[in-house]
Amino acid sequence: MGRVLCPYCNEQAALFQSSERFYSSGIDYGPMWACDPCDARVGCHKGTLTPLGNLADSETRKARIAAHAAFDPFWRSAEHRGAARRQAYARLGQAMMLPKRDCHISKMDAGQAKQVVRICNGWSL
Repeated sequence: MGRVLCPYCNEQAALFQSSERFYSSGIDYGPMWACDPCDARVGCHKGTLTPLGNLADSETRKARIAAHAAFDPFWRSAEHRGAARRQAYARLGQAMMLPKRDCHISKMDAGQAKQVVRICNGWSL
């Protein structure tokens, strides 16, 4: 895995095991990249050291959690969840005028994640 830079301070992030550093419950979510000065962090794709998205500070993590809470119901209940998820992200990308490659909550900053909540609140299930 190459260098993972913090988008807030441009410092090199370090790799940690989530259960040892971030979650006192003993639950292990696998490895995470983190920037100590900014408290920015991101998990990794399962079985890899590849970041799930961009590092997120506290405000951005909270905004992304709210965005997922508003967005995920539009695809989770579908029989073909993978296809429904792609369709929901395509719809979201159109609403946000984001190219497909950039329209993923894990890549969004706090402002964009808050926009997801506003958009999804206007949709119906």
